[in-house]
Amino acid sequence: MAVGLLAGAGGVVIGYVALRRARAAVDECRQALARQTAAGANGDLKAIRDVAVYRYDALEEMAGRLSFSIAMINGLGDGIVLTSINGRSETRTYVRPVVGGKGAQPLSPEEEEAVRAARLGLGPVFEPHMARRSLP
Repeated sequence: MAVGLLAGAGGVVIGYVALRRARAAVDECRQALARQTAAGANGDLKAIRDVAVYRYDALEEMAGRLSFSIAMINGLGDGIVLTSINGRSETRTYVRPVVGGKGAQPLSPEEEEAVRAARLGLGPVFEPHMARRSLP
């Protein structure tokens, strides 16, 4: 009996967390659609219009958020993410395509944040802790 109650309570908690995530995703989609609809009437959907820069510390030895990912996305959700990982003795730069708001190749969490921020119009430079406060 106690096992059944525990399993039921666990199911309720999991369902609640899933519901909150789904609502947040729906809200993001609504905001992106509203922006796309408003801009689509006045401009070319294939032109780059959403840009966001996500700065972070990629390496333990470097502080000051010198590494960054820049998402440049058009009205259709297509574009690129340019990432620069900066260390003391070297810098590595990567570019990955974005199609329909998703990476055509696997994106790092920082690159995904840059794409998300660009799609939501939070760029050009945004602070991740500020963006998280606006979510339910």
